[in-house]
Amino acid sequence: MIQKIRQFVAEVITELKKVNWTSRRELLEAAWIVLVSSTVVAIFIFFIDFVLAKIITTIIS
Repeated sequence: MIQKIRQFVAEVITELKKVNWTSRRELLEAAWIVLVSSTVVAIFIFFIDFVLAKIITTIIS
């Protein structure tokens, strides 16, 4: 059992050495893209919600 665990850990370490980790610069660029995209989508949803709420309020009143 212990031998299987050691073999598993050794294989995990071997596989992790093969991983192509992103650079700090690539990570920051991706983070900015996500932040800007999320902000744009949030603003768009806010305005659509605001307009639809005004329309429904006008219809109901």
